[in-house]
Amino acid sequence: MKKLLFITTLFLIGCSPVSLVENWKNPDIVIFNANKVLIVGMTANAEARENFEDKLQQEFKQRNVEAVASLDVFDIAFTNSAKTEKELDAVEQSLLDKDFDAILFTKITGSEDRESFIKAISKLDNYKGRFNEDYRSHQGIYYDEDYYDEFTVYHAETTLYCICEGKERAMIWRGSIDITDPKNIEKTIDDYIKLVILAMEDQDLIFKKEITHENTSL
Repeated sequence: MKKLLFITTLFLIGCSPVSLVENWKNPDIVIFNANKVLIVGMTANAEARENFEDKLQQEFKQRNVEAVASLDVFDIAFTNSAKTEKELDAVEQSLLDKDFDAILFTKITGSEDRESFIKAISKLDNYKGRFNEDYRSHQGIYYDEDYYDEFTVYHAETTLYCICEGKERAMIWRGSIDITDPKNIEKTIDDYIKLVILAMEDQDLIFKKEITHENTSL
C-alpha cells in the first residue's frame, strides 16, 4: 500500500513556537467521520493533561462531535504503571462497548536533535499502527520522572485511531508537531489545539472545512 506523506511545514500560527512538520493520512481513507472520540493527552503533569484534554474536548463540542477526556476514563491507578497488550486490548473493547469509534492520542516525544526526514519516513512506512502499540511504547511518560531529563526541544505527535466495530483498528492520521522553546504554556496549548483542528479539517477527518461562497458582480 503506497502511503502519502507530506513533509512540509503546513501551518505556523503567528509567533507561536508550534508548527506542523509532518502530516500523514492513510491513503485508503478519503473522509473519516466519528460519533464519539476519546481524547488522550499523555503526560505525567495532571494539571497540563486536564487543561489540554478539556480545551480539546470543548473544540469537539463546538463542532457537535461527542468527545470524552481520558481523565474521565483512565483513573490514576491505570496510568501509574505499565500496561500489557492484553490489558490495552481490553481497554479498546470496553471503549467499543461504550460506543466510541475513535481515539485522538497526543504525546510529547521530545528530542534535542530532530530526526532526519528520511528516518521519519522509514518509521512511518514500518509502523502498522494500533493505539495499544503506540500507548505501550510511550507509557513511561506517565510515571518515569527522568523521561524528559535530556530533552530541551520538544517534538509532539497527535494520532487519530479508528476503533470502529468490524473494521481494522488502525491509524487514520498522524501529525508530527515541533514545539520550540515554549515560554507560555497556556498559549502553547491553545496554539497546539488550533493547529491540530486545522490539520484535521484540511484532511476531512471528523471536522469539515467551512466553505465560503463569494458573490461577484460584473
